[in-house]
Amino acid sequence: METRISYTELGKIYFWTATIHKWYHLLEKDENKRILLDSLKFLSDKGLVTVYAFVIMPNHIHLIWQPNKLNGKESPVGSFLKFTAHKLLTQLKNENKDSRYLVDIVNKKHEIWQRDPLATELFSFAVAKQKLNYVHYNPNSGKWNLAKDDISYEFSSARFYDTGIDDFGFLKDLGSVFTGN
Repeated sequence: METRISYTELGKIYFWTATIHKWYHLLEKDENKRILLDSLKFLSDKGLVTVYAFVIMPNHIHLIWQPNKLNGKESPVGSFLKFTAHKLLTQLKNENKDSRYLVDIVNKKHEIWQRDPLATELFSFAVAKQKLNYVHYNPNSGKWNLAKDDISYEFSSARFYDTGIDDFGFLKDLGSVFTGN
């Protein structure tokens, strides 16, 4: 089995995907999606990450982002995964729904995010644009039918790229990074 590249370096831009344990649809509920958005906003406000695009699907998240600096000794990617896992697990425990996330691993009892998120460094605007389109069209591709079109899906940056309005308060235009490419 091929290992996914999950390592990210500070200062580089990545197309990044993290998946919920066993592809469970933990992110179907809007309140769970907002946990992820709150974390992205916090990390962005602290200058730890720059978020260019995202979509939150029922069982995974796609981001185009740039880790900028460490959060103490922790990478911003690690902070995102750790914080959101903790908040989601707390909610699951409060609802008595944490048992499906139990694992038999030495250093933890539960697993919210699958190991080895996918990280693909973006070197050119052509590749970045292809990934940006993939992120934005994901809610209406394949088996998904989450909105009438990409722009009306609430948990995505598609509207920002269509209207220039940042409803989330943390988005930056990816095109501004790749000028001259």
